[in-house]
Amino acid sequence: MKGYKAFDKNLKCRGMQYEIGKVYEMDETPIPCDRGFHFCKTIADCYGFYPMCEDTRICEVEATGDVATDDDVKYCTNRIMILAEVEKPREKSNVSESSSGYCNSGNCNSGDRNSGYCNSGNWNSGDWNSGNWNSGDRNSGNWNSGNWNSGNRNSGNRNSGNWNSGYCNSGDWNSGDWNSGNRNSGNCNSGDWNSGDWNSGDCNSGIFCTDKNPKIKLFDVDSDLTMRDWINSRARMIMNRCPYTYADFISAASMTDEEKKRHPEHKTIGGFVKVFVATTEDKQRWWDDLPEDDKAEIYKLPNFNAEKFEECVGVKIRRWQDG
Repeated sequence: MKGYKAFDKNLKCRGMQYEIGKVYEMDETPIPCDRGFHFCKTIADCYGFYPMCEDTRICEVEATGDVATDDDVKYCTNRIMILAEVEKPREKSNVSESSSGYCNSGNCNSGDRNSGYCNSGNWNSGDWNSGNWNSGDRNSGNWNSGNWNSGNRNSGNRNSGNWNSGYCNSGDWNSGDWNSGNRNSGNCNSGDWNSGDWNSGDCNSGIFCTDKNPKIKLFDVDSDLTMRDWINSRARMIMNRCPYTYADFISAASMTDEEKKRHPEHKTIGGFVKVFVATTEDKQRWWDDLPEDDKAEIYKLPNFNAEKFEECVGVKIRRWQDG
């Protein structure tokens, strides 16, 4: 089996010195990421493990012994021959000759590491993207999985703002649709922080509301606090430190070998989306370790109810249990 192997500028790989034209072998059975002489099918795959720079040298190799792989990207063998060094390997890393970038498996790409078509950005798996790390089509922003987005990190379509999971949003952090404000989970809102629809005010959970600072319920009972009072409160700052489940984009450079095995898509999009799960035990530990004056700030909230706090947050209030 023929393939390609990457080396540093001295033709070393993981501290072992190689020479062109020589054969290297071992008596053991090859195991990927454990033992054996590793290589890849394509030049582009080699750049997934070595930096795309002048110091990286790539040679054509032939495996003449046993061959093993666990992801169809990295292979290893117990007998390998270093055939010849590839001249200007980056220029030869595209599968299609119609691409002017590097490491593209699609066509007509001027960026790098694209598997789609006509991308001018990098790490795109969709088509006609001018941004980076897009899996959708016609995006000019970054990290979009939807279509026609000009903002960043959107999973919906036709968004011009950032961090939207809905559709046709011009604001930021919206999970609803057609919002021009920010942080709305409802639809057609021009204000901010609305969970309802067609609101021009802020922090409304109803429909067609214009109130800019409505009063809110706490523990299912009306209070004199407004949403802005809560947003600016010390209690909210304390609660923001409570562990929560969230997702984040982890770049390929920060991934472990095990994560790279489980997420081969990192070679296309430059990383993967990792979910960080906060368990009930994590939350309880956070609460138990909280300073008493911080706990007191929560207890002082209007209408405080320990049972409802536990139901909503997942934390047992031992003070109430102990009497």
